Amino acid sequence: MTTAPSARDRSGVVARLRAAGCVFAEDEARLLVAATDTPAELAAMVERRVAGVPLEHLLGWAEFLGLRIAVDPGVFVPRRRTEFLAAQATALTPPHAVVLDLCCGSGAVGAALAAAVPGIELHAVDIDAAAVRCARRNLAAAGGHVYRGDLYEPLPDALRGGVDVLVANAPYVPTESIGLMPPEARLHEPRAALDGGRDGLDVLRRVAAAAPDWLAPAGHLLVETSARQAPSTVQAVAAAGLRPRVVAAPERGATVVIATVIATATTTVTSPAG
Repeated sequence: MTTAPSARDRSGVVARLRAAGCVFAEDEARLLVAATDTPAELAAMVERRVAGVPLEHLLGWAEFLGLRIAVDPGVFVPRRRTEFLAAQATALTPPHAVVLDLCCGSGAVGAALAAAVPGIELHAVDIDAAAVRCARRNLAAAGGHVYRGDLYEPLPDALRGGVDVLVANAPYVPTESIGLMPPEARLHEPRAALDGGRDGLDVLRRVAAAAPDWLAPAGHLLVETSARQAPSTVQAVAAAGLRPRVVAAPERGATVVIATVIATATTTVTSPAG
């Protein structure tokens, strides 16, 4: 016979998590207690959390816009600030649109779009094998197509010129800043999901440069960036021939650049009456 963790066990967990610097110790303790069947299991999980393992990797899921997103060990954990990116994309996505989620990680943004907008055709890409496996599970119910590869490389050519909404939560941390990140990110998430190169914008520039080839007329590109990097992100998007604007939610620490395909005027030539 096993004994479930008690209220006393939970109280002890809260104290340990607080001592380890966990800001939301009570919430984390509640989730860890609910995820375990015995005090021994709880103690082992708390030890791993105190050692820096992300809570989402311990639980096997993360909450994202009210959805429970599966997150396997080693997979990038969807951030709460990225809910702002998903909300902005949702507002621009009509029913039955073709949506492409680049650098999809667990597939959280695509899953949120599929839950909010009926009938979308969803495609998602990530370079990390573990992330692709995770995203396939999270997007299966929506009929999502998940590919492994470098940005646009694995996509079917039939998608060119047909994507209504292209969303990308690409890595944008400058290489020299990786070492300053919390251990749970830099030690437990894939480097490719964090490192954006010298100024953090290497991947975002590549996303923007090729986006016009894949977007439909009047299609939209949405990328997450930082407030400090927003001007350079705007420049990269504009250089690709798209019309950018910046939206932000400072209380969430969220900044998104939205870029739209610039409509080309068509000239009608009228033959002179003869």
